Amino acid sequence: MSLSTRPQPARRAVMMGLAASFSGLAARAAPARAAVVTVLGDSITAGLGLPARDALPAQLQATLERLGVKAVVRGAGVSGDTSGGGLARVDFSVASDTTVCVIALGGNDLLQGADPASTKANLRRIIERLKARRIRVVLAGLRAPPLIGASYAREFTNLYPALARETGVAFHPDFVTGVVGVPRLMQRDGIHPNAAGARIVAERLAPAVAAALRG
Repeated sequence: MSLSTRPQPARRAVMMGLAASFSGLAARAAPARAAVVTVLGDSITAGLGLPARDALPAQLQATLERLGVKAVVRGAGVSGDTSGGGLARVDFSVASDTTVCVIALGGNDLLQGADPASTKANLRRIIERLKARRIRVVLAGLRAPPLIGASYAREFTNLYPALARETGVAFHPDFVTGVVGVPRLMQRDGIHPNAAGARIVAERLAPAVAAALRG
């Protein structure tokens, strides 16, 4: 008896069985969806002065791949942004499909001589908003140079590890230490990393991001 002449209930059962089989095959064949990492930051994250392939987001994604971690890294950097600017835009700059957000803000606060307590409060509110959305956080710390004033530098540097402890988020110390100030790793402006410098920043950051992705 052909499929078309089977009694209707039997035909429906056969079709359902075939659909289930094809569905199972498709599920096995479909590749795992890559996790999304968003880097919320300033001009360093935005890759000012660099082609996209050499900027921090692309370099971080490539480094994660070398570590065997499948992820899509999105840059959410705005040149000149402060912690306050990041707070103002975090809800729309960090998409809802983000698994891990790296907060790399504070460099412009430092350049402007902002009150470390204000920077810390802004970063805390960013963390709280991300955690409320069930987005994991890696806080990237900055080490302030003593030449701006030992007391201020110490207070600014220490706000990052203290905030990470208080909020229970992952902490990556010394985000650009060893890169900024090294001529061969900097662009001509002396402020922004070149491609080699961005690669070093990405390589140092990647293990913390990989650990956060693993949960």
